Amino acid sequence: MARCLVTGGAGFIGSHLTERLLDLGHEVTVLDDLSTGSRENLAAVANHPAFRLRVGSITDPLLLTEVMAGSEVIYHLAAAVGVKLVADDPVRTIETNIYPTELLLRQAVQGRQRVFLASTSEVYGKNPKERWTEEDDLHFGATTRARWAYGCSKAIDEFLALAYHRKFQLPVVIGRFFNVVGPRQVGHYGMVIPRFVDQALAGRPLEVYDDGGQTRCFGHVQEVVECVFRLTESSAAHGEVFNIGSDELVTIRGLAEQIIAKVHPGLAIRYIPYREAYGEGFEDVRQRVPDLTRLRTTLGMQPSRSLSDILDDVIAWKRSQPAGDQT
Repeated sequence: MARCLVTGGAGFIGSHLTERLLDLGHEVTVLDDLSTGSRENLAAVANHPAFRLRVGSITDPLLLTEVMAGSEVIYHLAAAVGVKLVADDPVRTIETNIYPTELLLRQAVQGRQRVFLASTSEVYGKNPKERWTEEDDLHFGATTRARWAYGCSKAIDEFLALAYHRKFQLPVVIGRFFNVVGPRQVGHYGMVIPRFVDQALAGRPLEVYDDGGQTRCFGHVQEVVECVFRLTESSAAHGEVFNIGSDELVTIRGLAEQIIAKVHPGLAIRYIPYREAYGEGFEDVRQRVPDLTRLRTTLGMQPSRSLSDILDDVIAWKRSQPAGDQT
């Protein structure tokens, strides 16, 4: 049994990770300011004897120092999330993603703690390759485009983590998440599947940005969390970067069509220009597909639940929510 700290543990991915760690018999402290996470995400474990929630910001150095004390494993998931949030407030993105990470890594060296750093496929930027490997170049857009603030900030986090591993032998693992989805995810911050499902359940047209030809891969949160735990426990993964997600491709238009067929056949698709959704100058990535060879080689597994199964799970969860709480 280990004493674990999960920063951002009241969020979508963090709450699932917290549940999994408790199921495995570990003690878990969650640090979350509840700005994008919620107590409801942790309702199932709120009374668990090995669980503790500390409400506060990862940007508070005194609080971070306090909650890290005594922990053996740190799962660092706290970050600004979602394309819309990043586009609307790049200052918050940079401040939340960079400064606290450096402090956390420095203290982890002193405390001899293992660290999992949650990163993102956004670090690849506009790399034109059809399938991205962990050693591929990062291709960001101009600094005048706020959209790239998130990917740049998480890339700096990765540089910091790897530097601490090389200089101090910090046992750190970096996971680049590719479109993680499942129950508890909300559509407020640009996440496409919960947004589409909400629209379909309400009988509204599904709003597809641009022409819908963008391709994405969606991994189920429970499989992603299992990969996170196993990587953190594997000494072979220390000092390495891993793509984590599914590699089953779908266009956004095709995704909308699947959800319509499952929820409300006959609904229309409404195509919206990016400038209407995110403002002038927004840039998107047409294709985002991970190469999962390193993950599969290291763990002997990868997320494999089908998109159809994932959609069924999300739709069932959305339908189970009280009216008015589905978004």
